[in-house]
Amino acid sequence: MAYAHTVGGTRYVFPDLRTLLARASPFRSGDALAGVAAASAAERIAAQRALADLPLRRFLDEAVIPYEIDDVTRLILDAHDASAFAPVAHLTVGQFRDWLLSDAASSEALAALRPGLTPEMVAAVSKIMRIADLIAVAAKCRVVTRFRNTIGLPGTLSVRLQPNDPADDPRGVAASTLDGLLLGAGDAVIGVNPATDNVETTIRLLDLLDMVRDRYAIPTQTCVLAHVTTTLAAIARGAPVDLVFQSIGGTEAVNRSFGVSLALLAEARTAALALKRGTLGDNVMYFETGQGSALSADAHHGVDQQTLEARAYAVARAFQPLLVNSVVGFIGPEYLYDGKQIIRAGLEDHLCGKLLGLPMGVDVCYTNHAEADQDDMDALLTLLGVAGVTYVMGVPGADDVMLNYQSTSFHDALAVRAALGKSPAPEFAAWLERMGIGTEATFPPTLSPALIGLG
Repeated sequence: MAYAHTVGGTRYVFPDLRTLLARASPFRSGDALAGVAAASAAERIAAQRALADLPLRRFLDEAVIPYEIDDVTRLILDAHDASAFAPVAHLTVGQFRDWLLSDAASSEALAALRPGLTPEMVAAVSKIMRIADLIAVAAKCRVVTRFRNTIGLPGTLSVRLQPNDPADDPRGVAASTLDGLLLGAGDAVIGVNPATDNVETTIRLLDLLDMVRDRYAIPTQTCVLAHVTTTLAAIARGAPVDLVFQSIGGTEAVNRSFGVSLALLAEARTAALALKRGTLGDNVMYFETGQGSALSADAHHGVDQQTLEARAYAVARAFQPLLVNSVVGFIGPEYLYDGKQIIRAGLEDHLCGKLLGLPMGVDVCYTNHAEADQDDMDALLTLLGVAGVTYVMGVPGADDVMLNYQSTSFHDALAVRAALGKSPAPEFAAWLERMGIGTEATFPPTLSPALIGLG
């Protein structure tokens, strides 16, 4: 089915829904690289207007990637809840935007709606929103998850403590962990990206993190962000696995390029649940995503990168994760060229994930060859804080010496907590106070003799 709209006397025709969504997307370098971006601002406006007039029901009738060839499409359509969708089923995309911004779209109403929304619906509405709209709607979304603490409560901002080391040296990991804990980071997770993805390294790092967590009775969870198959092998050898990590994407083909399938993710979740390591809840999965991953794997099927990112959230949603993280600027300027594109993409990702019911964090980051700097990251971090982001990254000095990219520091998270009156997860905040490190009201913290000997 073709879609059309006239702008400035020129009639623009879009042959299918996939093309309409791509042309309506705010400009970014990855869509231009893929050849799916609008050729002009006028064409983009025409596509956005046509999209605004599109009934939401249309997304249930026309798949952007055929049902027969893609298991993510099958997951999206087979899991759709018609009764949850009913309250907005009569709306167009533009009317849906207006409803989301209205008082009728309360936190409770948005929570009830989640099973009735598809990723394509939320991607579509985000494309016709201003940044202020993305923030206002996301701020109303409440998504709470639990493992050893409670993440996502109103008024909180959690931090992933990311103590990466270029040689997986336990001393380096321990030193960075201490640094983060003393600055109030780690309530989302203490999570290490291993420089070497093998079972022995993974187990060694898991044992270190679990020893620290257990010795000081820290109410948080740990993770080594190895491939899911490596983590499964570590579980089989008795390693202390709290969370199973995996990078995922929005098509069957991109997930295959990551070496995973929906069945493998289900197997991993079952294995982690069987360990029964959570004390408050059983959200045992941790997923990372990023705009551009499908294009880099030549697995995008001509779909724009932001719509594919939203489809990745359907995969995540199926496994009830504790954490989901858009590493928004990590893939590089080929996909998000500059600070302006990164800021817009981060806020889009956060909104779309929250509307679909995910505990969304954002790695506020950029690579060193992007047209971006730390001022851009400060702006995005603050906007996400206002929008109610679940968690952000805490990296020593904001400079990840293993992954070689720029992110946010422990101090950055403290600054946003202070400016916006936000606290860590309640169990973690209480632990900080018990240990004499400090609370959100008393940072910068005092040093605790009990922690100085860590590692």
